[in-house]
Amino acid sequence: MRDAYHEELDSIGEGLVDMARLVGSAIGRATTSILDADLKLAESVIAADEKVDDLQRDLESRAIALLARQQPVATDLRIVVTSLRMSADLERSGDLAQHVAKLTRLRFPDNAVPHDLHATILEMGQLAQRLMAKAAEVIVTKDVDLAGQLEQDDDAMDLLHRTLFQHLMDDRWKHGIETAVDVTLLGRYYERFADHAVSVAKRVIYLVTGEHADELASSSAAQES
Repeated sequence: MRDAYHEELDSIGEGLVDMARLVGSAIGRATTSILDADLKLAESVIAADEKVDDLQRDLESRAIALLARQQPVATDLRIVVTSLRMSADLERSGDLAQHVAKLTRLRFPDNAVPHDLHATILEMGQLAQRLMAKAAEVIVTKDVDLAGQLEQDDDAMDLLHRTLFQHLMDDRWKHGIETAVDVTLLGRYYERFADHAVSVAKRVIYLVTGEHADELASSSAAQES
């Protein structure tokens, strides 16, 4: 019975990895769709989000069933509860990728992103995909050091986000209000996607150590001083 219980716990972890890989792929494909005004690709991203939602619902159902049947304690309870929270982060990440694709559909056949901002949006999309790939690796390996790196990696996304705003506030902006709104939304989608990847990594830190990432950092700093 306990073997089956731990197999189910492992299965929940595998479901989280599947979700992370799906949403990572989704943000990459959504980025291509927005830059190329590719409606077919955008529609595939939008439709595929249902699979992410299904995985999240399935994972949630299995986690709740485990809580009801097994009444896990200590570490096992932390795994189940933390997994539920991670699945919510990943489901929201899928929604954000879908938002990017929906903007492609909204502006088709026009391109929502001005040519002079293509490189910045491409870089944001690629970075978002790398962050989520690293989050998936953290779920698999439970590597606390690697998890801690994601917050530092996210600084690059914050910098790109500020770069977008600098373009929008420049007196030489010539693309109009509608495009300015589109670019603002895109920047927010990528920035929030990255935040969810970081959140997943922080939850793995808590799962492994029993301490929240900021508490762990404070403890390390106190020991060093």
